[in-house]
Amino acid sequence: METELTQRPITILIAALGGEGGGVLADWIIAAATAEDYPVQSTSIPGVAQRTGATTYYIELFPVRAAELQGRRPVMTLAPAPADIDVMLASELLEAGRALQNGYVTPERTTLIASTHRIYTVEEKIALGDGRYDSERILAAAKALAKRAILTDFHKLAANTGAMINAALFGALAGSGILPLPRAACEEAIRSAGKGAEASLRGFSLGYAAAEGKAAPAAGLSTDVDAPADTDIPEAFLAERMRKDFPTEVQEMLAQGVARVTAFQDRAYAVLYLDRLEPIAKLDQARPGAEKSKLTRETARFLALWMSYEDVIRVADLKSRRSRFERVRTEVQAKPGEPVNIVEYLKPGVEEAAALLPPALSRRLVAWAEKRGLMHKLNVGLYVKTSSVTGFLMLRLLAALRPLRRMSARYVEEQALIERWLAAIAAAPDPELALEIALCGRLIKGYGDTNRRAKANFLRIFDTLVDGTTVTGPMERAKAVRAAREGALADPEGRGLEATLATHGIAPLPPQPKIIQFMRRPGAKRKAA
Repeated sequence: METELTQRPITILIAALGGEGGGVLADWIIAAATAEDYPVQSTSIPGVAQRTGATTYYIELFPVRAAELQGRRPVMTLAPAPADIDVMLASELLEAGRALQNGYVTPERTTLIASTHRIYTVEEKIALGDGRYDSERILAAAKALAKRAILTDFHKLAANTGAMINAALFGALAGSGILPLPRAACEEAIRSAGKGAEASLRGFSLGYAAAEGKAAPAAGLSTDVDAPADTDIPEAFLAERMRKDFPTEVQEMLAQGVARVTAFQDRAYAVLYLDRLEPIAKLDQARPGAEKSKLTRETARFLALWMSYEDVIRVADLKSRRSRFERVRTEVQAKPGEPVNIVEYLKPGVEEAAALLPPALSRRLVAWAEKRGLMHKLNVGLYVKTSSVTGFLMLRLLAALRPLRRMSARYVEEQALIERWLAAIAAAPDPELALEIALCGRLIKGYGDTNRRAKANFLRIFDTLVDGTTVTGPMERAKAVRAAREGALADPEGRGLEATLATHGIAPLPPQPKIIQFMRRPGAKRKAA
């Protein structure tokens, strides 16, 4: 009986970031379809650098075997069209949001398979405050606009098996039942590729189960930290302390904070983190009418970030960890035994170096450099090849200064500011004011000039509004602190903050001078005097 060409191709669009194996995923689909004698065609569009867009792969698969077409060939297109996609795969949540915005996901037709984890864009990272896009809005839109939405953290599923995310996405695609491809054909396509087949098959299996609703990924975020062993304080002690002294709603945030500050210094530092939070938690629970544990949660978030501030020791430690070298090798898809050269660009200044010294020596060094005009002249860039023995040992030597950090000028300065911030939160007479003061921790971020501007804004708000007497009532002060904080986050130069303070009769500070350096044009000749 002659087969009638009444069917249309199944359209598949894949959006993947660099290093996630989107091209390999497309190759697996093509290999499985070809092995099963289905006509298939694919094209790809490269993405943009600096995390402003993904590489997309478009595949059309005709669901009738070539042997049944009696020599005829289906006509398939080379590019995707909005409202014409059967399966949309996104390797990251914001990429799913872009697909939704561009009209590739429709409730009449599209199955959306997307990972719920985030890899932040450049715009999100450089924002002075919390510049992250609202993941909940994307998830709600995905569930509303897709005919079927398979949403889970495929990145974590894959990482648990040592595979890349493309294997878990391929498993979810096979498990969704959209394609006429049996599981065995998909697994054979992975085996045929050779490299990393066993790990990929494990990731495929978890993705397949997730599409069937059988997988339940563990809750929580990956800490990606290599915490130092501190045998004086057992890890079980910290876990018991969190369970006993803090409400359930903040347990996950506390676990992340403890892991971060432990990796930054040691477990004794994590005990200090919990000691600082315990009075805030008790105050939070005792106050009626406040949103349950919100003050504790937000304070825990920004306290962990502040206590693990960026300094030369931390940067050297992060850039010389084994996990980072492994991640780089995975991203560039290096083969076993293939050499990978990593060159880091570092630009430590006089202040960063002085911050490692005891306070008295630090002040002398900074004063000496300022007197001779060397503060900016000595701020030069360094290229360090961390894949070489010399470069790696240099970073590990800096990282080994961790036990001496508590004696450094930067540590003393940061702890004093932290204590001032926490004392103001605890002393606030109103829960709303306490929360607004806690959220001022959002101002502290970055390093170098960025960190100096952030602290200047923080101290300006504290000196004028938190500790000042210009605004008296608790509710009025809470509104003033909120407006000032938002003004500071919106304008890195501080003029927005000063304009906000001026509305309360506070005289604005003059603009800060900037150094202008004139550079001679390359190749230009100096004119004779």
